[in-house]
Amino acid sequence: MKKNFILLMSCIMLLSSCAKQNKDTQVVISKENRETPDFSKGVMDEKILWYLGRLSDVQVSPNGKTILYSVTYYDYRTNSGNAELYTMPIGGGEPKRITTTPNDEMQPIWRPDGKKIAYLYSDDNGTQVWECNPNGKKAKQLTHVDGDINCFSYAPDMKHITYSMNVRLDPTIEQRYSDLPNANAMIYDDLMYRHWNYWADGTYSHVFIADYPKCDNAIDLLEGQKFHSPNPPFGGIEELAWSPDGQKLAYCCKKLTGKAFAESTNTDIYIYDVKSKTHTNISKENKGYDMDPVFSLDGKKLVWWSMETDGFESDKHRLMIYDFETQKMEDYSKDFDQDATNFSWSKDGKKVYFNSVKEATYQIYCLDLATRKFEQLTNGDYDYNTLQVCGDQIITTRTTHAYPSEIYAVNLKNKEVKQLSFINKDILDKVTLGKTIKKWVPTTDGKKMLVWVILPPNFDSTKTYPALLYCEGGPQSPVSQFYSYRWNFQMMAAHDYIVVAPNRRGLPGFGQEWNDAISKDYGGQCMKDYLSAIDAIAKEPYVDENHLGCVGASFGGFSVYWLAGHHDKRFKAFIAHCGMFNFESWYNTTEELFFANHDIEGAYWKNPTPNSYNFSPHKFVGNWDTPILVIHGGNDFRIPYTEGMQAFDVAQMRGIPSRFLFFPDECHFVTKPQNAMLWQREFFRWLDQWLKEKNNASK
Repeated sequence: MKKNFILLMSCIMLLSSCAKQNKDTQVVISKENRETPDFSKGVMDEKILWYLGRLSDVQVSPNGKTILYSVTYYDYRTNSGNAELYTMPIGGGEPKRITTTPNDEMQPIWRPDGKKIAYLYSDDNGTQVWECNPNGKKAKQLTHVDGDINCFSYAPDMKHITYSMNVRLDPTIEQRYSDLPNANAMIYDDLMYRHWNYWADGTYSHVFIADYPKCDNAIDLLEGQKFHSPNPPFGGIEELAWSPDGQKLAYCCKKLTGKAFAESTNTDIYIYDVKSKTHTNISKENKGYDMDPVFSLDGKKLVWWSMETDGFESDKHRLMIYDFETQKMEDYSKDFDQDATNFSWSKDGKKVYFNSVKEATYQIYCLDLATRKFEQLTNGDYDYNTLQVCGDQIITTRTTHAYPSEIYAVNLKNKEVKQLSFINKDILDKVTLGKTIKKWVPTTDGKKMLVWVILPPNFDSTKTYPALLYCEGGPQSPVSQFYSYRWNFQMMAAHDYIVVAPNRRGLPGFGQEWNDAISKDYGGQCMKDYLSAIDAIAKEPYVDENHLGCVGASFGGFSVYWLAGHHDKRFKAFIAHCGMFNFESWYNTTEELFFANHDIEGAYWKNPTPNSYNFSPHKFVGNWDTPILVIHGGNDFRIPYTEGMQAFDVAQMRGIPSRFLFFPDECHFVTKPQNAMLWQREFFRWLDQWLKEKNNASK
């Protein structure tokens, strides 16, 4: 259900590691000063999972000699984490930790001349931009704005910086009624009064341009306008881009409010001219998303990803290029039946490098603008999640089901791949990891479906193991080689479960027809695909076909609820996290109506009622007969927690063994260390009870 899941595949790992540091804890958390996990079992557990360092924000220095990056370490005892900055030579080598503070250094970047590193830092002065020397010394606060800066970047000519922060345009309750200072309420007159995990508070994310280095005389590009840029809920600096000469700033904005905002995805690319102070919408012809612009190094062109259909959040990510000389935009990916995101230009401006998902892996591609030919540069069962062109190589990050994000270099001449960072090697060397194998399973309509099968560590083919069908969220997000800190396949395998993870209908990477097949058909072919996958793998001699479970979150949670009413006794246990249970109540309480209007055809009071409502899981609870664990977060506004309550209450009223795990302060995700560890323990406590305790599993 997450907007822009393709952008989010790298983000999904970061979101699961976004627990905020407890500001009362003034201890610098590092790899060394935490409790060492017990490695005696030799396999992954929740403490080892949260002991891993989480790498992000990889940035190559302007001279191409040094890599800057961030690593976050968590200490579950303090329920907090700490992000610090590191540098390493471009060819790899010993990393150097350059910051040591009790709070996070966030969103680090190089100053364009390479003489300083800048980052966001939060203290009693709010979240401000700081600068330090490349060795971390002489840190100095750069901005002194009244509020918290959300993201920032330098103009290449170093005459300006841009940053975003929230500005108040609607009065608070106290401002309306000054004689009621203790009143606690919120008042709304339009939709989008809450979004994902926050309530609208009368502030709007605006883009500012300020002089550098004084950072004064800031101009609000959206002054007085009740619009957002970057766009909520996940937008960041990728939505802002400077031209190489520092005279133009591209920014993304959906200039809609209230009900119109809730029903539309029409986000446009605007060009702000620093000298003339004018704004030009260069993507107004397109009615869907236009996002994440990147200027060519000569400033003559701009590339971004675009979706054609308004209201469809998972339409094809087209590769759009705007030519400033002709003032025209063009879709360069008309004949490329894949998505394109995360762009980087070659130095001569003749090629664009980008990420695209193909057959359940994220790979690096290149577009030659002259020939319009696309070339796949990387291969293998890996996810390449970021990229930055540096001379004759690309610096990227890579994950698999077994290994979290590390830094790699891809040679553009011979396509060789070299690992540069090894931040978790000493930890992972102490555990045995499960093996992922790839299978192609026939579907009921005569096609082939890619299914990942993750085997337990120390797998013994002469034994039989219980198996878990993993149902993906999104719904249009690939079951790729991602590394999750919650839905972690290695954790499942370490508990001696076979994991069956199908790329069912509705996922990108297999052509647009396969991706689009799920919309308006939630209970159709995609559910048949799930059953085809588990039925095929259950026939393997190492799978105990009498002890199968089914788990999933978001659309995966819906899938669990739906399968609970249609599985014909295949499964002995279910776990649904943040899933839709009743389409009618969900439609009335969710916020991004464009999603519901596209995927389930709109409101249930339409005459006739859309056919999609016939797939609502609550209509089939009469068939429920299997133990189910329901998990939900109190701050989940995409799928409000009342959906989980309904499912749990139904199971209880029908006498079905059931449990409700509720996190009052979590959202669609579980991000706080101790909550996440509790999630893992309850997840396996439930599965072990019903899939391993024979007396219960046979009931």
